[in-house]
Amino acid sequence: MAEPKTRPTASSVNAFFARIKDEEVRQDCRVIADMMARATKAPPKMWGSAIVGFGTRTVQYANGREADWMITALSPRKQNIVLYLSGAFPERDTLLKALGRHSCGKGCVYIKRLSDVHLPTLRKLVHASVKHTMQKETR
Repeated sequence: MAEPKTRPTASSVNAFFARIKDEEVRQDCRVIADMMARATKAPPKMWGSAIVGFGTRTVQYANGREADWMITALSPRKQNIVLYLSGAFPERDTLLKALGRHSCGKGCVYIKRLSDVHLPTLRKLVHASVKHTMQKETR
């Protein structure tokens, strides 16, 4: 059975952030990382070459296979900053409506800049996602 490509590495998160060319995106990523670290009470860790993850949980696939995965994460991509959040929790839709300019996938929220979103709402969204993920983990 194949191992997942996205796994924790020993690479430096600070070095990764330092390589982000756009100063505003670099600063935005640092703010989001701090938000995620506070929510998870876990330090940032590189997962693969471009994802900064926080905390670890075990996910189980439909075939029964288990793998370690981050509780929450972010990744600065060419078009957006991607936030890896829980795909479904009670407050999600309400918080997303109040967030500001963004787009969504199943478990991802895409933002261009922090200045496009309401920061207190983003903080609530991250905390609610982490809380939901952690509750699922302890069931």
